[in-house]
Amino acid sequence: MKFGIGQSVRRKEDDRLVTGHGQYTDDINLPNQLYLHVLRSPHAHARIGRIDTAAAKAAPGVKAVYTFADVDADKVGLLPCMIPIQNRDKSAMVKTERPALANGLVRHVGDPVAAIVAETYAQARDAAELIEIDYDTLPAIADTAGATAKGAAQVWPEVKDNLAFDWSFGDEGKINEAFAKAAHVTKLDLIQNRIVVNAMEPRAAIGDFAADGSLTFYSSTQGGFNHKAILAAMIFNIPQEKVRIVTPDVGGGFGMKSFLFPEQVLVCYASRKLGKPVKWTGDRSESFLSDTMGRDNVTTAELALDKDNRFLALRVNTVANMGAYLSNFAPIIPTMAPLGVLGGVYDFPLKSLRVEGVYTHTVPVDAYRGAGRPEVCYIIERLVEQAARELKVNAAELRRQNFIRPEQFPYDNGVGQKYDSGEFARCMDDSMQMADWAGFEARRKDAAGRGKLRGIGMSYYIEITPGNPQEIAKIDFEADDTVSVWVGTQSNGQGHDTTFAQIVAERLGLPFDKINIRYGDTDKLKQGGGTGGSRSLYMAGNAIALASDALINRGKEIASHSLEAAAADIEFSDGSFRIAGTDRKIMLLDLARAIRDGSLKLPPELAEKGLNEESVFTRSAPTFPNGCHICEVEIDPDTGVCQVARYSVCDDFGKVVNPMIVNGQVHGGIVQGLGQALLEDAVYDPESGQLLAGTFMDYAMPRADDMPSFNLKMNEIPCRTNALGVKGCGEAGTVGALAAVMNATVDALAPLGVTHMNMPATPLKIWQAVQNHRRLAAE
Repeated sequence: MKFGIGQSVRRKEDDRLVTGHGQYTDDINLPNQLYLHVLRSPHAHARIGRIDTAAAKAAPGVKAVYTFADVDADKVGLLPCMIPIQNRDKSAMVKTERPALANGLVRHVGDPVAAIVAETYAQARDAAELIEIDYDTLPAIADTAGATAKGAAQVWPEVKDNLAFDWSFGDEGKINEAFAKAAHVTKLDLIQNRIVVNAMEPRAAIGDFAADGSLTFYSSTQGGFNHKAILAAMIFNIPQEKVRIVTPDVGGGFGMKSFLFPEQVLVCYASRKLGKPVKWTGDRSESFLSDTMGRDNVTTAELALDKDNRFLALRVNTVANMGAYLSNFAPIIPTMAPLGVLGGVYDFPLKSLRVEGVYTHTVPVDAYRGAGRPEVCYIIERLVEQAARELKVNAAELRRQNFIRPEQFPYDNGVGQKYDSGEFARCMDDSMQMADWAGFEARRKDAAGRGKLRGIGMSYYIEITPGNPQEIAKIDFEADDTVSVWVGTQSNGQGHDTTFAQIVAERLGLPFDKINIRYGDTDKLKQGGGTGGSRSLYMAGNAIALASDALINRGKEIASHSLEAAAADIEFSDGSFRIAGTDRKIMLLDLARAIRDGSLKLPPELAEKGLNEESVFTRSAPTFPNGCHICEVEIDPDTGVCQVARYSVCDDFGKVVNPMIVNGQVHGGIVQGLGQALLEDAVYDPESGQLLAGTFMDYAMPRADDMPSFNLKMNEIPCRTNALGVKGCGEAGTVGALAAVMNATVDALAPLGVTHMNMPATPLKIWQAVQNHRRLAAE
C-alpha cells in the first residue's frame, strides 16, 4: 500500500513547519495578555535577606511583582517529586519539594526569586533591574562525587550529608561470592558528564484563569495530562475538570518538557491574581540556568568472568546528582529506569546496582534522551571492551560468547522484565559487515602513515520502552469528509502526523490526505500518556489499531443496513464494506456521510455513535529495541582533535512503519550521543557553583561537520507482545552511541598506553593524554 505500513512516506507535517505555518507556544497571543519575567539568583547558595520591590512595582507598565511571600499567602502548592523511592534499609527517602519562588534560601544559580508582570516583556525585564535584594552568600557544593564528603556544604538542612536516597537492587552476598570465585575481574571508574538539553524551542507558557475559576494553560510539553494533574491537585487545589492543557507544536523535548517548572506555575498564578492571560517565554540563557539537565553520574563498575570468559556477575555503584531540587521523576532515572535492562544483551547469572542520589547546588537533573538506559549501556559496553583488552581476546567474540541466544526467548532477565525477541549475534554480524570490520587494520595502517591514530569501537545496546502503560486513540469522521485521529501522545517533532496516519491508512484503507492526526488538548480525550521512553508508536499505534478494528466491526453492522444484508455477510477491505461474494459495496467515507446527513436510517443505538470510535490500549509488556553500533575515529595527536570517520548501525526495531522517519530518529539519537561523548559538558565551578558553560560560546554543541554519514540497517524481528509487532526507536541511537565512540577513542589511544578516558573526549583531554605518553617515553 503506497501510504501504508513499511513505506518511507515523506513527513506530511514538514510543509507546514518549514514554511513558517507551525504554531509554537510563543506564537500564541491572547487578548489583554500580560508578560512575566523571572528574576533569578546570581548565587548558587545564599540566604535571602531584604527584598525591596517598591521601585519595580512603580515602574512603567508593571502590574505586579511577586515573591515567595505572595505565593505562600495564596497557598500555591509546591512542585512535587512524583516518584519517591525506598532506601536500601527500607526507610523512605527524605522528600523535598520546591516552591515556585525561593523561600528564604536560593539553592542554585538561576533559582527563581521574584516574578514581574507587565504590559510588555521589555517593561518586565527593566523593572527586574530595580528590585533590590540582600544576599548572604553561603558555601556551595557542585561536585557530584564530593557531595557526601565530610564538611561539604549542605543543600537542605534536613538532609544529612546531602544524601537524597541510597537505593539498591541485587543480592549482595551472592554477588560478593561470585566476584570472589572469578578468574578475572575488570573494574572501571566512569563519569557520565552533565548535559544541557538545549531543545531548539525554549520553554514557554501562558496561563489563562477565567472568572469561573477554570484554567486554560498553553505550554510546550511532552503531554499535557501530567501537567493537568499536578496543576489541579497539587498546585491550585481545583478539580481536574477545570483545567485544560493545550500543547501546540513543540520544537524538541528530549525528556525535559515532561516536567512542571516554576515559570509554568507562576504564569497561572499571576493570571488568577490579575484576571488576564499571562505569558512567559524563556531565552537561551534561561534554558541553561533553569531547564532540567541530564546524566551527571559517577560510577564504579565491575565485571566478573570465569576461566572460560563467561560472565558471572555485574556490580555497579553510582553516585547520581539530583541537583538542588528533586524534579518530578528524578529519583527513578538512575535507579528503576536502567534496572529494566541491567545486564544488557548478555546472559548474566547475577547483577547488582546501587545508587546514591545526592543534592548539590546545581540545576535539577531529570530525564534526558534515553533516561538511564544510555548510562547503563555505557557501563556494560565499556566493561566488556576493557575486559577483552585485558584478556587479549577479540571483543566481538567475547560478546558473542555471552549473548542471550534466540532459543532462550522469552528471556527472564532477572530484574523483573522478559525480553520477548532478539537476534543479537545476527545484528552484530551485519553491523560488522557494514563497517568492514575485517578491513579495519588496513585503515589503521593508512592513518598511521598520515601521522594519525585510528581506532574502532563497538557497542551492543538494548533498551526498554517504559512510561504510562495505557494509551488512548479516538477516530472522528468530520463534516468535510476528513478523519481526525486524536491520540494521547504528543509530537515533539518525531513525525507522528505521518507515522500514525500510515497505520490508519493501512487499517481503514482511507486516502492518506484525508487523515489528520490530532493531539495536544486535554479536553479532547479522557487520558493520555504523552511522549517519552520511546513509547509513542507502540502505545498510540496499537491504540489506533484497536480503535480501527472496533470501528470496522461496528461498521459492518451499520453497512448491513445500507446494503440490506446480514451483518455476518459484510466484509471490509480497501476502505469499503461489501457483501461477500458480490460487487455490492459502500465506501467507508460514503457510509460516514450517509450517517451524518441522515440519509441512512439506523437504530438509535447505532445512530448515536455512528462510526466514531475510541479505544484504550493497555500494554502487556514494554518493548526491547536493540542493535549494534560500530564507530571509527581518527585522532590528530598534535592537536587532540578526534574525528568520527565511519559509523555503522544495525538495529532491531521490530516491524518498521516508516523506515525514513526511523532513520531520522536514529541519526538524531547518534548525534546527541556523540555530542555527549566528544563535546558537551555542563561544567560548574566547584567552589562558587557558577555554571561555567552557560552559553554556546562555552558549551560545545555537535554540528553537521562533526559527523560522518551514517550507515544504517534494520533487521525487522517482530515484537511478540503487541499486535503491530513494533518496538520503540526514538532514543535508541543515543543509547548505543556513547560506548561505541568512547571504545573507538580508547582503541585509537591504546598504543600510547591509554586504557580509559572519561567523557567528553575533548581535544584538550586527548592532547594531554598524548603529551603524557610522549613525556614518559622521553624519560
